[in-house]
Amino acid sequence: MEPAVDVTSQESRDEKAKEELAMLEAALYVAGRPLDLKTLGVVIGTRSKRKVQHLARMLMEEYRHRNSALEVLELEDHRFVLQLKTDYSSRARRLAIRPLLSDGPLKTLSYIAYRQPVTQKQVIDVRGRHVYSHIRQLIETNLVHCEKNGKTGVLRTTDYFADYFGLSHDPQKMKRQLKRIFDDVAKRSKEELISEESVATPKE
Repeated sequence: MEPAVDVTSQESRDEKAKEELAMLEAALYVAGRPLDLKTLGVVIGTRSKRKVQHLARMLMEEYRHRNSALEVLELEDHRFVLQLKTDYSSRARRLAIRPLLSDGPLKTLSYIAYRQPVTQKQVIDVRGRHVYSHIRQLIETNLVHCEKNGKTGVLRTTDYFADYFGLSHDPQKMKRQLKRIFDDVAKRSKEELISEESVATPKE
């Protein structure tokens, strides 16, 4: 005789799992940045990183099967982020009411992130004296930290910078990620330029 299955108990576990998935999704949505397993564990009330990782990966799979512009990604250091898919981000970015940074400070931030640790003098020599205001803004928004070294300051990005842009906290991994991003941007810009020239050139 087969043992009886406790249907009520199984349904209760399924409901709890659904609720925990919804709470993880809500946390990732509200944060707008990558969250680590410990933080996500606090949200659902568990200290088990294995359980949190299992649930977060279940959420990843759910998003993979949705025909959605959003995706959940697991980063190299076991943090998870809910973000726009790359195919949609460039088109949707123009709808942002108030982006964190304008183009000028963003370019200065990109240079610092890729060259860090880098002196303030070197950034100014490369980018121009106008970047004094950029550096001040980046420090005020906690994206960059300035450490005094004699008469000049040494600039590095912060953990908040890595979390905000979905990058690794490890500087070398971050630089590899940034290089891939820069290469992709350059490739897309070149393709768009070729496309525009093709449209502008009258056919014989």
